[in-house]
Amino acid sequence: MNKLLSHPQALTNIVRRIAREAGEVTLDYFDESGYPGAEAKGDGSPVTEADRAAEALIERALADVLPDVPFVGEEAVHDGRIPDLSGADYFWLVDALDGTKEFISGGGDFTVNIALIHKDVPLLGVVYAPVRGELYAGCGPGTAVRWREETGTDKPIQTRRPPKEGLTIVSSRSHGDAAKLETFLAGQKVAKILKKGSSLKICAVAAGKADLYPRFGPTCEWDVAAGDAVLRSADGGIFDHAGGLFTYGHAGRKFLNPEFFAAPQAFEITQ
Repeated sequence: MNKLLSHPQALTNIVRRIAREAGEVTLDYFDESGYPGAEAKGDGSPVTEADRAAEALIERALADVLPDVPFVGEEAVHDGRIPDLSGADYFWLVDALDGTKEFISGGGDFTVNIALIHKDVPLLGVVYAPVRGELYAGCGPGTAVRWREETGTDKPIQTRRPPKEGLTIVSSRSHGDAAKLETFLAGQKVAKILKKGSSLKICAVAAGKADLYPRFGPTCEWDVAAGDAVLRSADGGIFDHAGGLFTYGHAGRKFLNPEFFAAPQAFEITQ
C-alpha cells in the first residue's frame, strides 16, 4: 500500500493543491457574462470544455500521486470509462466542475470536488470554489477547515446546534422542489432559506452557516462525496431518508444518489 494512504492529512494537502490547479483551469473558461459553448450530454445535462480540461488535469495529477487507485470522474463515466471497483479498497470520486449551470450562466457558485473513498466511505474530500477563492477540506473527525484566498489561512469549521430562532435551510439555485421541501420541513421551525449552487450547500452546513440541506432532485455520487467528507469531518453527514449515512461506489445504479439531506450528526427530523 502506498504510504500516503496511511497519512490522510498529507494526502489531503496534495489534493488541495490539485484542486486549486484545476480551479485555475476552469477560470480560463469562465466569463461573468456567460459561457456560450455548452453541449448537452446524453442525459440532457450540460458539459463544457472547462469540465473536460479540469477533469483531465485532475486525473493525470492523481495518477501521479497514487497510480494504482481507480479514478471515477463525471466526464469519464459519461464517456464510458468506468473502472472495475469490485476489488478496490480505495477509489477517487471527482466532479471537476460541480455547478455547470451556474458556470454557464456566469455565476460564481461552482466548485471543484475531489474525494477519496475507502471501503464505500469518504476518507478525505476537498471542495474548491475558484471564483470565491474559498476551499473546504476534511480527512476525519475534527479536521474540517475552510481556507480563504484573501487570508491564506485555514479556519477550523464545525456544524452547529440548531438556533432557537429556527433553522437556516440551504437550497439549490437550479434544482428545487418547493412542494417536497414544504412537506419535508413540516414540524420544523424555519428562520430562513439560503440559495446556493454546487456543493457549497453541503459546505455551508459543515461550516455552521446553515442547519439543513434537503435534496430531492437528481444527483450523482461525484456531486456530493467531497462535500460529505468535509461534513463528516465537521460532525455531520449526508443521510438518506431512512437516516442512514451515504455509501459510495454504486456503479450498478450508475452512481445515482437517492434523495437525501445533509445535516449535523445530532439532527433529528420531526414529522
